[in-house]
Amino acid sequence: MQKNVINNIVKVGLSLLLGGVILYWMYRDFDFQSVEHVLLHEMNWTWMLLSFPFGILAQVFRGWRWRQTLEPLGEHPKTSTSIYSIFISYAISLVIPRIGEFARCGVLRRYEGVSFPKAIGTVVTERAIDSMLVLAITGVAFITQLRIFDIFFIKTGTNIDTILHRFSSTGYIVTVICGLAIVVLAYLLMKKLKIFNKVRNTFAGIMQGITSLKKVRNVPLFITFTLLIWVSYFLHYYLTFFCFEATSHLGIACAFVTFIVGSIAVVVPTPNGAGPWHFAVKTMLILYGLADTDALYFVLIVHSVQTLLVASLGIYAWIALAVRKNK
Repeated sequence: MQKNVINNIVKVGLSLLLGGVILYWMYRDFDFQSVEHVLLHEMNWTWMLLSFPFGILAQVFRGWRWRQTLEPLGEHPKTSTSIYSIFISYAISLVIPRIGEFARCGVLRRYEGVSFPKAIGTVVTERAIDSMLVLAITGVAFITQLRIFDIFFIKTGTNIDTILHRFSSTGYIVTVICGLAIVVLAYLLMKKLKIFNKVRNTFAGIMQGITSLKKVRNVPLFITFTLLIWVSYFLHYYLTFFCFEATSHLGIACAFVTFIVGSIAVVVPTPNGAGPWHFAVKTMLILYGLADTDALYFVLIVHSVQTLLVASLGIYAWIALAVRKNK
């Protein structure tokens, strides 16, 4: 038991250290006092507020979709509890990366009596579907943006070699660290799966959850929820472009590409992708012609504000469930 606690502390510490090191390298010469001026005098908060409903809807749709995958297994949690569990899972992941998936299953187990192994199985299914969708969107983004990148290279007189030269030694180091972190994460996940396989009943429940998709009653609705989740995520991000004069003219294509790159970067286990997300999105924005300082403002402010929204939703869900339990 003590060994597991120590291992968990080490994992959390390493993820926080990784995110912190990347952020330090990116902002080591940054004037943070200027951020206040941007927030109060240069930023258009109307667009930021307009993006909030889509950030909330993305999680609501995820809660509805999850409830749908649980129904074929004989589990019928309240819709509100399913949504609250999603809110809480995202908020908890801000503190301990990747723990949110287990946390939301624990919430349903506690408040609705849903089988934990079955819930975990449906989460595995959801993640597999989301991963395939992201890969498909990534392919579309890459193909559709080839011409734009080619025009960019011609107009600026640059090529792949000069782009690589724009990477500092720090940039290369960060990229290597992110790659190693992904390998470590994959190893830990495989190790956890081996532990699950040793427990027959748990594994059977997980397999039931994984195969639950075959028995979903309304497949078109499931597909609709999946698409709405990612459309909402994208709009939550895209509308923030109009908060800043420097990014307002970049267009939806730039937003689409940087959104995909950021979605892939959050695979690296840091709180809400802090560090890898900043680095990946900032790098792509610079390739689209944004000044380095403007790119740093954008990723810092957008990520911070959206993280606060996630935390607020988690706190609201926790209070709502506590009040319901008391009643």
